[in-house]
Amino acid sequence: MKYVATFLVLFVIYILLAGFVIDELILGALIAMILTLIIARYVDYKIDVKLPYRLAVFGFVYIPVFIWQLILSNIDVAKRVLSIQIPLNPGFVKIKTELKGDFAKLILANSITLTPGTLSVDIKGDTLYIHTVDVKGNTAEENKKHISATFEKILGVVFK
Repeated sequence: MKYVATFLVLFVIYILLAGFVIDELILGALIAMILTLIIARYVDYKIDVKLPYRLAVFGFVYIPVFIWQLILSNIDVAKRVLSIQIPLNPGFVKIKTELKGDFAKLILANSITLTPGTLSVDIKGDTLYIHTVDVKGNTAEENKKHISATFEKILGVVFK
């Protein structure tokens, strides 16, 4: 199953980049087969029956929520920049995540970094260290609520 999925992903990507010419399809299939044999041996991943559901949640729930948070944070940073006195309360916060996999933590950290005003600095174990232009909470739970709780809740469904 792992080999078939890897081949299909690589072949679809090749088709999207090269087009639907017969010669390109044959070459793409050959390249996808060779890369599948190389990649699938060294990469360990599982494909289960919940994958379509998880992809749907990621695409139809997480992406719109991320875009909305991106818009809100852009507006917030723009207000700060355009105000006469720049309201800043910068600082580093430590947020404990309940996500288990490295890839899930990476997606969370990148989502936090991509929203203006926050920057993921480090991940150690289940703790993210984030710099923010406005520390809103006094406790770790309050900081998590303001920075990562929305993302983490959806990513928990996608990556469990």
